[in-house]
Amino acid sequence: MGTPLTNERFEDLLAATTCSAVHLESRDGYMADASFAKWKETGTVAKDPNDEWWISTVGEATSRGVEVRRARIVSEPLSQYSRWLWECTPPVNLAAGEHVRWLPRHRTAGLLIPPADFWVFDSSVLVWNHFTGDGEWAGNETTRDAALIDLCSNAFEAVWRRATDHEEYRPA
Repeated sequence: MGTPLTNERFEDLLAATTCSAVHLESRDGYMADASFAKWKETGTVAKDPNDEWWISTVGEATSRGVEVRRARIVSEPLSQYSRWLWECTPPVNLAAGEHVRWLPRHRTAGLLIPPADFWVFDSSVLVWNHFTGDGEWAGNETTRDAALIDLCSNAFEAVWRRATDHEEYRPA
């Protein structure tokens, strides 16, 4: 399935990015981790060691002027995982300088969206993220196929236009 997109490879891709990095997430649940488990138990967002890495890595790119945007397609009412992500967005994603929008799944009618999550870096590199049915990591693929990059870029922009900014989105 291609070379795994490790933290180091992600850092390299983002370091080489000069204009934009966009990320589309379309699942209602992903890999469970200790921070999510603690949130389920206590209702409070706990710092995860990976959060500081994310804030530093993405923050370096946004400080160079790279626009990092993330769109999340979610079912409503939100799954526990999506609710946790919503609560984690300000201290992690927004703190890193990302722009985050949310699109309720029932508002996606008429959009053509790839079935896998993805990143597009500078409209030149596409990384597909694959997950198992229960949200565990299943690998990724990296490509420079211009037609696929265009397809995903257009899908992302269509979602972005319809989505609501994190600051304004109120989960159902």
